[in-house]
Amino acid sequence: MTTPSSGKRIVFTGGSGKAGRHVIPYLLSKGHEVLNLDLVPLDHPSVYTLKTDLTDAGQVFNALSSHFHIANYANPRQTPENPVPQPDAVIHFAAYARNMLVPDNECFKGNVLSTYNVIEAACKLGIKKVIIASSETTYGVCFAQGDADYHSFPLEEDYDCDPMDTYATSKLCGERCARSFARRFPGTDIYALRIGNVIEPHEYEPDFPEYVNKPETRKRNAWSYVDARDLGQICDLCVQKSGLGFQVFNATNTISTLKDPTKEYLQIACPNTPITRELGEYEAPLSNRKAREVLGFVEQHPWHKYVKV
Repeated sequence: MTTPSSGKRIVFTGGSGKAGRHVIPYLLSKGHEVLNLDLVPLDHPSVYTLKTDLTDAGQVFNALSSHFHIANYANPRQTPENPVPQPDAVIHFAAYARNMLVPDNECFKGNVLSTYNVIEAACKLGIKKVIIASSETTYGVCFAQGDADYHSFPLEEDYDCDPMDTYATSKLCGERCARSFARRFPGTDIYALRIGNVIEPHEYEPDFPEYVNKPETRKRNAWSYVDARDLGQICDLCVQKSGLGFQVFNATNTISTLKDPTKEYLQIACPNTPITRELGEYEAPLSNRKAREVLGFVEQHPWHKYVKV
């Protein structure tokens, strides 16, 4: 397998999961070559899955310096004098995806240790672009005990994140690891994506009518979401955009899941939560303004393309 001249060699962790199985095809469509590190295979003919325990630092170092496909062993251009080319980027999505999949201490240990191992190995191997999956839960309401309010709207990357749950705390620890290594390895870009509620194409019709018609059910997601294919675009834009060092980006779609104008609804539903800047008429409260302005993200899959309510 060869990489197109315009494409990058990308190691993607957790590519067999809900988001990865849509993000990886998007990356392939942009000419990139992808190696998937996961415990279960990705059902895609162009992507090899290397079974990797990311909590084992040795396995991570080995995997990030691996061939991308077993067929590469037959490539006459790869010899001891001309070894495996280095990946251009690592995208780390692998994690326990929420609380209550395993006990809390295992969730914390697995998520933090795997993120640390991936960032450390990438930096020490000289890989200059690392993108990690953080989460909307870091804003402290999604997995709060009982009903909780946000500090202010919109939710942007300089927000004082103060979650009370294990999953979100593990994601904040990952962000701190990213910031630390970006400082330690100048010239390395490490971008953390605070990913919203991921929606796959087949989920619109069964789920979105309730989301839109019962907005009270969406407070924990800040009336926001990200189409899995638009998340692919954000990842591709992060691969392309260099020179930013450590950055956090909200990875969400532009419009909210509300039928009413955003400010109008928030003033009724959350009357005690201040609104700190002018909102777009239907701008999602978990705002992707930074991704639009810095990365050039343009939403391609707003929910109203697929759902009539």
